Formats: sequence, structure tokens, C-alpha cells
Amino acid sequence: MKPRLVVIGNGMSAIRTVEELLKLDGERYQITVFGAEPHGNYNRILLSPVLAGEKHFEDIVTHDRAWYARHGILLYAGNPVIGIDRARRVVTALDGLEVAYDRLLIATGSRPFIIPVPGHQLPGVIAFRDIHDVETMLEAARNHRHAVVIGGGLLGLEAANGLLRQGMTVSVVHVMDSLMERQLDKPAARLLKAALEKRGMRFLLEANTAEIVGDHRVTAVRFKDGSEVAADLVVMAVGIRPNIDLAKAAGLHVERAIVVDDTLQTATDPRIYAVGECVQHRKNVYGLVAPLWDQARVCAAHLAGLGHRRYRGSVTATRLKVTGIDLYSAGDFIGGPDSEDLVLRDPGRGVYKRLVLKGNLIIGVVMYGDVADGPWYFELMQTRRDIGSLRQRLLFGRAYCESQAA
Repeated sequence: MKPRLVVIGNGMSAIRTVEELLKLDGERYQITVFGAEPHGNYNRILLSPVLAGEKHFEDIVTHDRAWYARHGILLYAGNPVIGIDRARRVVTALDGLEVAYDRLLIATGSRPFIIPVPGHQLPGVIAFRDIHDVETMLEAARNHRHAVVIGGGLLGLEAANGLLRQGMTVSVVHVMDSLMERQLDKPAARLLKAALEKRGMRFLLEANTAEIVGDHRVTAVRFKDGSEVAADLVVMAVGIRPNIDLAKAAGLHVERAIVVDDTLQTATDPRIYAVGECVQHRKNVYGLVAPLWDQARVCAAHLAGLGHRRYRGSVTATRLKVTGIDLYSAGDFIGGPDSEDLVLRDPGRGVYKRLVLKGNLIIGVVMYGDVADGPWYFELMQTRRDIGSLRQRLLFGRAYCESQAA
């Protein structure tokens, strides 16, 4: 009889790990997958185009039920695991079903953080995390007019753009003094804000939410200075928290997230692996796709008995595309006293580039408008290539640098 692999979670990192495992050894395990949502796996990155009306849900489904059946995988969709008994090596699902495992993969992802201000539980206050949230927003756009998005980061701006495209008036509330402060320096953030304002978005920066107002449904957001903005819909996009309750209850080693080693095995129990946003590796927790794919490859290799791979951690890059605005950032784009900046500004073309150097190494990049060379700069940064000979030409991009070197 085949050993039993149970997967808790039916999201992108879970199914990517299963895919990688099937490539390496498709016959090794009897696989069972439990998911909280009542359907197969879909691409969460493409929720924004669904909200904006550019795609339908069917377009972003990556693994339908037929895929699971084709690979002999038993899928329990809409029936999440609520308990892990490590002594018996059994998981218990919401409906009471018990399934035994020989190896367990936890990929519970993360949950959105909702600011616990008065009124946060009113109808019309939601997060932006899954397809159900998108459907709620689309329904609100059909029946209501005023949307407030709390959070001026990547997710908040994508939500705001989608609601704007659906015909709502949109105010973005952000506690900081510039947008996307984790990805952009202030000059790039100012360019982004100006471009989005031209498209009809309104911004309330350095605004502290004190209360969400309403009797039977949200009607306004009130700030600490006493001012208010009308709201029929409030979308919270202020961050995520690793979904670790199940692992903690099972007695696994949990800090900010589930602690794993370089093989993605949990620190407490070598039979249990974990991948994705619920994982803490070398003190780091990742929320972008590229690191999760790296984790999936390493984890799958170990599950397949090919124990030579190690996950060393990831340097991440962010790319945002909102209504034709291109942004790219990676690494340490703030710099410090021992770094220097190379800056190109072309207001006529709406282009801004900033490279942060330490010695002859690129340690950070921010680009607005023209981001075609972003992956090249990122590669130079990751490979720690000496750019001394390119320094004078570096801002003009890869094609120019290579033509001059030829």
C-alpha cells in the first residue's frame, strides 16, 4: 500500500508543491487534499483583473476538479481541517471526517488583518483575499456608490482600481504619508499618486481610522481628527497574518509563522512539512509568489525522497500594473550612508529610475513608467555581479550596456 500524503490547504503553494511532486514521482503517494473554499485551485494573483471586469473566475481557475481526479487525488473542497493528532497521525475535518497520514503538508496560507476599530463587523466591511470577497465587491458596485479602501499598499491600490473600474467613487485611506512605502521611494510614490488621481482616485494620507460608522450597514469612515468620508463599502487591505492556529494547536514550533528548516520540514516533527505564507524560514516570512515556488520545489524533492535540495531563502521583487501604470522595485531601495544612488528622471515620458549601489554592487532598484529592465537589474543584484565597468551606462538599460560592450 502506498504511503499517505495529506495536504492541508488547496491554494497556490499547496498545489504547486503537489505538481512538483507528481513530476518527480507521480506514483509515490496516495494524496488527499483538504481546502476551505468549495472549488479547485485558482490564481489569487489574478483576482484584481476579475474585480476590474477584465477576467471571469473561470479564467483564473488553474486546477479544476477533473485535474485532481486525473491524478488520483482525493479532494475535499469546502471542508477544512480543524485538528491534527500527531500521536495518531490523523487529521480531522470540519464535518468530522478523519484521515490518516504518513506525511503531512501544511499550506494554510494567511488571513487578512482587519483593524479592530468600532464598527469593523458591520455588513459592507470586508477584506480582499479570495473570490468570495471579489463577488461581494462586485455586488456592492452594482447596488452602491461610495467605496473606501483602507490601505495604500499593493493590494489596496489593486482593489481601488477594480472598484473604480466598476463605477464606484473610491477613496484610499493610508496611515503613512506616501503610497506603497514598502516598495517605493517617495519620488516614485508621488508619480503614482498623481497618475491615479488623474484616473479619479481620491487619497487621504496620514489618516488614522477611528471608527466605521453605520447602524445596519456601513455608511461612513470616521478618523481620529473627527472628519468623515462617506462609505457604502469598506475594503480592508492593511496586511496579512500567517494562518498558524492549526499548527499551534498541534504543538508545532510556531513563532511569527510555522518554523521550518531548509528542507521545509517543521522544526518539531519531521513527518510534517509546511510551505507558503504560513511558513517562517530563517526568521523570514514571504508573501510573494517567487519564494513560494522555490519552497514548493524543495519540499516536493524531499517528499519524493530526493533529499539533496535546500531552500536558502529568497530576495523578492515587486511589480504592479494598475490601469497602464508600470512599477518595479526590489531589494534595499532606501539605501544608507555607505550607499549611493543613480537616478534618471524623464518627466516628459513619465519615467523614473533609481538604482542603489554599494560599492560595485546593485542592492536596490525602483522604477516607474519604464520597467522593461527590472528583471535584468534584479538578476545583477541576485548574482552580485560587479557593475564597475557598466556604472556610467547602467541607467540606460541592458540593450544599451550590451551594445556599448560589444
